[in-house]
Amino acid sequence: MDKKVNHSVFIIAEAGVNHNGSLETAFEMIPIAKNAGADAIKFQTAIPELTMTKDARKAEYQLQTTKKNESQLEMVKRILLPLDAFSKLKLHCEQNDIEFMSTAFDHVSIETLEALGLKRYKIPSGEITNLPYLQRIGSIGKPIVMSTGMATLEEVRKAMNILVESGTKKECITVLHCNTEYPTPFRDVNLHAMLTIKEKFQVEVGYSDHSIGIEVAIAAVALGARIIEKHFTLDRKMEGPDHQASAEPQELKAMVKAIRNIEKAMGDGIKRASSSEEKNIVVARKSIVAACKIKKGEIFSEDNLTAKRPATGVSPMKWDQFIGKPAQQDYDVDDLVKL
Repeated sequence: MDKKVNHSVFIIAEAGVNHNGSLETAFEMIPIAKNAGADAIKFQTAIPELTMTKDARKAEYQLQTTKKNESQLEMVKRILLPLDAFSKLKLHCEQNDIEFMSTAFDHVSIETLEALGLKRYKIPSGEITNLPYLQRIGSIGKPIVMSTGMATLEEVRKAMNILVESGTKKECITVLHCNTEYPTPFRDVNLHAMLTIKEKFQVEVGYSDHSIGIEVAIAAVALGARIIEKHFTLDRKMEGPDHQASAEPQELKAMVKAIRNIEKAMGDGIKRASSSEEKNIVVARKSIVAACKIKKGEIFSEDNLTAKRPATGVSPMKWDQFIGKPAQQDYDVDDLVKL
């Protein structure tokens, strides 16, 4: 997987539309994502009229978190940034040393982002059945992160085939398990589906998290996620469709810290004494010692031998080699014995 820093999990702080259409707020979110330790911050790029009809309904969660008397089109037009804002966002990201990302929802937006030199493309869950969209993204040949909310395994397969047939190498595609309900109930997270995707398609996988809290994202990393995407907001109380399912700055920072700790804890899979615990071997393990006074020539037995700390003598794993053999010297209680 393409990455610019020395760790395995690529963390995307999803600003999305949580700037509510304010470029100033979007600018404010960039250093917050950087300070939290995220690798990239991602926005959303779209021309609303090219993305949905005037009759498109809001999702249930959007009805609960936005104005009741506006359509989805009206809502999106209100909270999206104009196309000319994204060059400014990219520059601000570069100044803050964090990767700029944005999800395109239409072909004009794809070309706008491509002109900016986008490093990787994010395919949102809703576009996984959009053939011409997938063909265009695939033809660019850059790394792709594809969310799979609402999708069946067969739909994921078809989308991946289209991307590959259009020009993207399979190894450049990371597939994110995802649930598009905001917030996602824990009972519907189904993290094991991420493992199914990995096994079925032999690709790198990740998780796009819309659940409350940070534990699911952390669990996904423990299961092998290579990319984590998490919505964040300046304040969950802000008006807008995605704020309530988003992490606030301190939660985002805590999530990143926990993920980095889990990365370290996963290790290389080789079972051995770690460098930090090697010194404990002599302290915690035992040696064969005299359980009582033993005279030279006396036969070692279960009665006159025992095992005690520290491990500075003969290992108790050699116990059977001692039983029935004569002592070669006198021993006091707790003396280390030897053949």
